[in-house]
Amino acid sequence: MEKYYMGKALDLAKLGWGKTRPNPLVGAVIVKDGYLVAEGYHHYYGGDHAEVDALKKIDYTAKGATMYVSLEPCSHYGKTPPCVEAIIKSKISRVVIAMEDPNPQVAGKGIRILREHGIEVVTGVMEEEAKKLNEVFIKYITTEKPFCILKTAMTLDGKIATTEGDSKWITAEDARAYVHHIRNRVAGIMVGVGTVLQDNPQLNTRILNKEVRHPTRIIVDSKLRTPLHANVVKTAKEQSTIIVTTEEASKDKIDKLRTLGVQILKTKGRDGKVDLEDLMIKLGQQKIDSILLEGGGTLNYSTLEAGIVDKMLSFIAPKIIGGQAAITPVEGIGKSLIKDAFIVENIGIQQFQRDILIEGYIRRKEAICSQEL
Repeated sequence: MEKYYMGKALDLAKLGWGKTRPNPLVGAVIVKDGYLVAEGYHHYYGGDHAEVDALKKIDYTAKGATMYVSLEPCSHYGKTPPCVEAIIKSKISRVVIAMEDPNPQVAGKGIRILREHGIEVVTGVMEEEAKKLNEVFIKYITTEKPFCILKTAMTLDGKIATTEGDSKWITAEDARAYVHHIRNRVAGIMVGVGTVLQDNPQLNTRILNKEVRHPTRIIVDSKLRTPLHANVVKTAKEQSTIIVTTEEASKDKIDKLRTLGVQILKTKGRDGKVDLEDLMIKLGQQKIDSILLEGGGTLNYSTLEAGIVDKMLSFIAPKIIGGQAAITPVEGIGKSLIKDAFIVENIGIQQFQRDILIEGYIRRKEAICSQEL
């Protein structure tokens, strides 16, 4: 039954997707005398943590009960008091934890405090599932850099657009809707200026949901070529928009963009290009914990070469475009040798009505160089 109740806690945690950042997703259930008597989850940043949410719902004493929680209870004061204090006060006798909190402020301290107060603690139940659920939090809290997801959509012959630049639509409606749900969860969505010039996208979230959340739009534009009439500029006062550039950018245009509500962010550079690693540091400082990379082939190669990509989402549609000059998902100079190829591992496959999604993680290695646009 351990996995059954922990599975429920993990499912509850998912209800906080997109609302708790930069805090983790956490769910908790309380079981007494073989019955599930209360459940809770972290609803939003600054709100009650899952353990307290569950304890507030129990209508009689929790003495002697077992709590299943997907992440180690916190032991420090933040937006809310420490969860370990509430658990100890409730007289719960046993706590089952999926994974330790990677936050240096916790990192096993919560477990130690519970044990010091005579509470039995079991760890590691569905640990891998819990880690995957909180992969964004783990990356951000340990590195202070965003978790980056590179999304591509291509035909069977590996094209993302025709020779004329037409790309609407490679994938079907259900696959595109899935991407909008991901946009609803991440803190930022990033493209290169080429995408802005070619497609003039909105880069917002389009789902039928009262709790729709639009990610911060991040445009990598070393020469500040983004037009003042671009959709991302015209709507900058309604949706947070950052244009990333270098010292070569026109001061006059910077002033105009700022007047229209755009935040201008300058990074280190090499030969006048945006340094993507430096950009990740600066975005992390703004509490952007996750980014969906939806650029074209040039940006995609740059992000891979810079070593900032954590996860790949590759949609494949049963279509064939052809054309030697048709655009592919990853452009750039490419690799000369197969042994130097970027490796995607821990593969998962998801079937949509027509398209398939291949999901995986980039094998970690030192970036060969800091690659830019």
